[in-house]
Amino acid sequence: MAPQHTPALPVLGSRKPSHRERVADALRAALIAGELLPGEVYSAPGLAARFGVSATPVREAMLDLAKEGLVDTVPNKGFRVTAVSEKQLDEYTHIRALIEIPTTAGLAATADPVALEELRPVAQEIVTSAAAGDLIAYVEADQRFHLGLLALAGNDHLVDVVRDLRRRSRLYGLTALAEQGRLEASAEEHLEILDALLARDVAAVGAVMTRHLGHVRGLWASAPQGRGEPRDQPSRPAASRRQTGPGS
Repeated sequence: MAPQHTPALPVLGSRKPSHRERVADALRAALIAGELLPGEVYSAPGLAARFGVSATPVREAMLDLAKEGLVDTVPNKGFRVTAVSEKQLDEYTHIRALIEIPTTAGLAATADPVALEELRPVAQEIVTSAAAGDLIAYVEADQRFHLGLLALAGNDHLVDVVRDLRRRSRLYGLTALAEQGRLEASAEEHLEILDALLARDVAAVGAVMTRHLGHVRGLWASAPQGRGEPRDQPSRPAASRRQTGPGS
């Protein structure tokens, strides 16, 4: 079972994210990790109790997620997590590979070594989260790392496209890997990517990124088991055992 932990949510631009944005980021991470299940209906008060916040920012955050197509509103009940087909997940991953692999590999020739080293603590955070079985922190740090790398290419629109694709991804196999103690090995690939970039080895970066993204529809992709008919409040996900207060 993942330990209690307050997600370290990314800073948006030059300002800190609002409380609503922090809650929305944590909910997105729970969706990606499969801790909020497709077809399930979650009420704002129920999620608020799990996150240790008031219902208002949760309701506002879920409305944001509804605009992104990640959940559907259910009148007088709450929000149902949108199901994503295997075909859709394959297509999202294919597009990500077309963008991320060559862009990241190209950074081996252009990225500032100082900027790359600044991402090392984030890469280490991914490993630490994997070792602790903290899937929400893992997903959040993973996104910060990869979007941070892509940002070094200087194309903001490209970063936005990948951010949107990542939000639509589902990594249902993370729970099993964490329980088996196998998630840390793939987490360490982030350090391998950094080392290859710093060595200016374009081919090595491309090879590691190809292997790494392959996990999205491989090791990390197993569908959640035991899904039945949607119910209002299933067992508590790891995300629910966190506090996302303003000072976190």
